Amino acid sequence: MTARQIGRVVLWMSGALLSFSTLAISIRLLAGALSVFEILAARSLGSLVILVALCLAKPELRKGLAPRRIGLNLLRNTVHFAATYSWALAITVLPFATVFALEFTMPAWAALLALLFLGERVTAGRIAVIVTCFLGVLVILRPGLEAFRPAALLVLGAAFGYAVFNVITKKLTSTESTFAIVFWMNVMQLPMGLAGSDPAFVMKLGVTQIAPVIAIGIAGLSAHYCLANAFRAGDATFVLPIDFARLPLIAMIGWLFFGEKLDAFTFIGAAIILCGIFWNVRAETRKG
Repeated sequence: MTARQIGRVVLWMSGALLSFSTLAISIRLLAGALSVFEILAARSLGSLVILVALCLAKPELRKGLAPRRIGLNLLRNTVHFAATYSWALAITVLPFATVFALEFTMPAWAALLALLFLGERVTAGRIAVIVTCFLGVLVILRPGLEAFRPAALLVLGAAFGYAVFNVITKKLTSTESTFAIVFWMNVMQLPMGLAGSDPAFVMKLGVTQIAPVIAIGIAGLSAHYCLANAFRAGDATFVLPIDFARLPLIAMIGWLFFGEKLDAFTFIGAAIILCGIFWNVRAETRKG
């Protein structure tokens, strides 16, 4: 990789790290005033306002908006909404570091689903990522011990949902543009959020909640946009370890601003998960 490529990757990943952290903090700050349904409705509405504004500013973005596979889009977004609901609920009751560490099991679920439903081949690296993620989860959760928190199962469910979501996304990219996929995601998920919301939930917001509501709409879009561009700008073997900087970053934020304890087992488990994912990416890169 050239110095310019490295600079672009670091820039995009800085944006992704900031966006994911902002998303988690905004959810925590809004949890006292809004339900999770209302928070997700606010996120979809804020993102949709930005996307519509982009459509008006750049008419060429409208060309590929007609969904060609409406059923697959609906399935994708229903799964994603359920996963995001579980993730957001976990953010309100678990330490940030625990949520982010368990979320990193998503590549293992995705690898397993790809083997089962996409017909992708079995390799040593893909088996390794599944096994090491399982071991890392055992270290973080410590089942059977006093430290186990049942709410952590919400994150594992969310990670599985995100894996299903990513597998379906891979199928959709063959016929749909990235902008169309993101646009219809928010169009479909907005009524899902509103279905479980108080019709007048906006009236619950005080002055202190306005900034988190705006932040959650912007961060919800920018996190995935920055991450996608980072992978486009550089090798996965370089991008992936930077993405894991989310864990110590959010752990420090939780410690500084929310008084959360820094749990050594969370970092050990996350390191085990990272080793498996990094090994698999290296193996795939060498074969490529």
